[in-house]
Amino acid sequence: MPLTNPPLDKATIGLATLFLTSGTTHLVRPQTFEGIVPHVLPRKRELVYVSGVAEIVCALGLLHPRTRKVAGLASAALLIGVFPANVQMTADHARRAQRRGDTGSKAFFAGTVARLPMQVPLIRTALRAAGRL
Repeated sequence: MPLTNPPLDKATIGLATLFLTSGTTHLVRPQTFEGIVPHVLPRKRELVYVSGVAEIVCALGLLHPRTRKVAGLASAALLIGVFPANVQMTADHARRAQRRGDTGSKAFFAGTVARLPMQVPLIRTALRAAGRL
């Protein structure tokens, strides 16, 4: 019995849309993302471009049935790979909120903290698209 490709569901379309939007923004406005690249990594602009292209490639792969499995695995790996940037953003905003002490900075920091566990359902969606869940 041949293996079938996982179906294109709403969650996978949502993940692809998120990747297309974010990937495009990485390429058009890379300076937006340079600040969240972990400080220990060099060549921030190049890393932003590479991750943007990877997001677009994963998005397109998720949308096509013949590449969905591989794209799902690549998407999960990409989400894990960029997680340190999300942690860096949270750490930076924690320091900013502590330094400024204003409501806006504290609220933005809280949003970055709330964003961290959102990676889990995104990774699950990617793995489902790969037929792994």
